[in-house]
Amino acid sequence: MRHPEGSATPDESLTARLRELKDGTGLSLAALAARTPYSKSAWHRYLTGAKRPPRPAVEALCRQAGVDPAPVLALWEAAEPPPAPNPPDGPERRRPRWLTLSALALLATAAAVAASVTVAGHPGTPAPAAQTLVTMPRCHARSCQGRLPDASVCARDAQTRSRVADPDYDVLLRYSPTCGTAWSQVRLRSAPAREISVRAGQDVLSASYPAGDTSGDSSPMLAVRSPRGVEACAEVHDQLACTGLDVDFPDEG
Repeated sequence: MRHPEGSATPDESLTARLRELKDGTGLSLAALAARTPYSKSAWHRYLTGAKRPPRPAVEALCRQAGVDPAPVLALWEAAEPPPAPNPPDGPERRRPRWLTLSALALLATAAAVAASVTVAGHPGTPAPAAQTLVTMPRCHARSCQGRLPDASVCARDAQTRSRVADPDYDVLLRYSPTCGTAWSQVRLRSAPAREISVRAGQDVLSASYPAGDTSGDSSPMLAVRSPRGVEACAEVHDQLACTGLDVDFPDEG
């Protein structure tokens, strides 16, 4: 907004009136700051026009000068800056949207559902990629030899093919068709020292666990084409228990 040459703008009129009020108080900037919530530097900016004063600062100066604040506040309102103009026409600027944790959870669920798609005309069958991530073992046959079943995912489809019971523990011959391996597993009723072994012909693998170890319950795996002829053994308290070589039990998980 333009003003005729020589006439003051509302900002200039307000600044001039504030300086008059300050001079009328007889106070220095430091003294004015001591009597109001505003610092010396803040009053310097208000009285030089470097910064628009807040309404409470105008009212505080009027109180110090002992004048009616209404006419001064009218000047303050007239000097109020105009609202910011609307942005020019053009592509709408969009603010980024941040996903909440619940939204992220929904996305994860949707991804899991998308992974279970129709395969070869059978709805609900997991897609090959998802199946690979979940159930594919980390080894097969000879590459599994000597590994523990849980660490190699071979225990996922394990079957109990024979068993022998002892008062303190059971010995199971376990077989994984996917991995092509067999191993011995012991189900303990306590946690004594034990040695668990699996044998197929001349191939023998064993693992020893100290007393108090409740996590170790399996021998390493042997690569076999079939569980027939494989023997699972465990020695606990100097007592040896082994499964029968050719006894087949119904498949058990």
